[in-house]
Amino acid sequence: MPVTSKEIYPQGSIPELLNPTFIAQVASRLFNEVPGGADAPRSETEVQAIPESSASSAHEHATHAAIPGDPAWQTGLPWFPPESREAGSGDSLYFVRNSGGQGDEKLEPHAERLTEQQSYSANRNGSYGLEEQLNRPQDPQSLLAGIPNLTPDAPNPGDEISFAFLRNLFAPFGNAAGLDNSTCIAEELLKRAASGSSVNPSAVETPQPELSPFYFLDAPRVSSPKLANADIFDVASVRRDFPALHQKVHGKPLVWLDNAATTQKPLSVIEALSNFYASDNSNIHRGAHTLAARATDAYEGAREKIRRFIGAGSSSEIIFVRGTTEAINLVAQTWGRKFIQPGDEILLSILEHHANIVPWQMLAQEKGAVIRVAPVDDHGEIILEEYARLLGPKTKLVSLTQASNGLGTILPVREMIRLAKRHDAKVLVDGAQSVAHIPVDVQDLDADFFVFSGHKIFGPAGIGALYGKKELLDVMPPWQGGGNMIKDVRFEHTIYNDAPAKFEAGTPSIGDAIGLGAALDYVSKLGLENIARYEHELTQYGTARLLEIPGLRLIGTAREKVGVLSFVLDGVPNEEVGRFLDREGIAVRTGHHCTQPSLRRFGVEGTVRPSLSLYNTKSEIDRLADAIRSIQRR
Repeated sequence: MPVTSKEIYPQGSIPELLNPTFIAQVASRLFNEVPGGADAPRSETEVQAIPESSASSAHEHATHAAIPGDPAWQTGLPWFPPESREAGSGDSLYFVRNSGGQGDEKLEPHAERLTEQQSYSANRNGSYGLEEQLNRPQDPQSLLAGIPNLTPDAPNPGDEISFAFLRNLFAPFGNAAGLDNSTCIAEELLKRAASGSSVNPSAVETPQPELSPFYFLDAPRVSSPKLANADIFDVASVRRDFPALHQKVHGKPLVWLDNAATTQKPLSVIEALSNFYASDNSNIHRGAHTLAARATDAYEGAREKIRRFIGAGSSSEIIFVRGTTEAINLVAQTWGRKFIQPGDEILLSILEHHANIVPWQMLAQEKGAVIRVAPVDDHGEIILEEYARLLGPKTKLVSLTQASNGLGTILPVREMIRLAKRHDAKVLVDGAQSVAHIPVDVQDLDADFFVFSGHKIFGPAGIGALYGKKELLDVMPPWQGGGNMIKDVRFEHTIYNDAPAKFEAGTPSIGDAIGLGAALDYVSKLGLENIARYEHELTQYGTARLLEIPGLRLIGTAREKVGVLSFVLDGVPNEEVGRFLDREGIAVRTGHHCTQPSLRRFGVEGTVRPSLSLYNTKSEIDRLADAIRSIQRR
């Protein structure tokens, strides 16, 4: 039944696909895909918050490409929940799903199949949140009940404007789908989502032939980046997705340049965590009820997202851990204890984080093994000839960082793995500092193990992943004992589960795993190729600006590096530099960064370390450079 923006949805009658979560997630995709769309208001409150003086300019930027004539945005659009809706219906917490007053959800068959043997849901596509909403069986008629009738004849001017916006916004896709201008594309989109129908992909004229007309409802694809080059990487749109960036520290806008320590979180990750704890919170795998099924699907879906993101062959090769440090310790205490023998050699590089040194030292001391260290040159680049010379018949394990957290150097790990394989050595790659910046394919690298932390790639802290080749995981003993990692327990003996469950004893960090999956979705949507290109340009700019400053010495000037700009300033202690920058609203890391051997190679005990990410800008680098110069002028 047609309604206008002035009408009020009765409590509990809003169709599920019009709930705040659905709108927020669709809007998030739309505003990140449409040039200039990031500045369009996303809620009625946001519209009202625009000062009169800036409303016109903000509107021009947001709608120039979409609406000829630039009509003003209306606060009464039916896309936004009416002001008079009853309190407590979910509008104030837009990231929390609202059931819409629907009846009890039917227990799906997959919930009844959850057993000790890990018979997970048949839904293995990793869907959660938006995809989960769209994939649920729905009655098309019930979905369309109460959907705004956005036609040119709508009695409310706001409806006409919103239709004009959508019509122009979706014009290329609507034409490809065979829709005329009298069709409400939003309504048609919901119809097709409910019925499971789709348009003929061959009818869509687009550089990505596999992209569907309504691509913003599809799972994000790393292989189909939507940004052609760094010049059109819309960092302003990206920044809008990170609420922590929009605050003041000591009265000045925050500049977050501590990304090598941890990254800020986009709204999609915050929403994923909130959705789970608000609606689906349950333990996984064995509960014979709906919430257990949802939680299991989401948790195992996140595992599948990790598999796709790093190019693993099977989700059973992905083990959830607390982070990179725990992953390395797991390998050392399982594979290492079983296979390292007295006199064996473990080869590391001098660039390693302490987390990739100390566990191997502990193992070597226990087993009587020997640690070898590959050196770097004065730029911080691995000397491959020396590395190759250190390899030999006694080399049983090589453990390497893919990117240095102290210097930023990107190691040639593919070549280094190839050389190690000549001696039948196993290779672990520490991807903590690389996974958010450059594409990774563990099968192409031929890495035996690959580890990374979620908080380094916009996900929650306390969650990470270990990839291990199946044939290695199968022969590795368990690390910890308890629930989930067993098939059968008797006082006489215990039969252990297969990987990955064998290495995931006890209740895992379910919500954080789901948040990590959402973070990988976010990065995949932007495209790591695009991110790497933009960050490379930013790193070059930052390097040039810092080298202009007299008395500043950059530590680590490798040709290939991630955005780490470690430096020392003549006559000024690192901690003092860090405190001064903090008073200017600039967050950097000072100290040894848990990589003392690499810094000592360059004759320093610590550095000031600004580190860049996809949401940083050249203007922030200018603020950093100006602030450093002001330190010298004191």
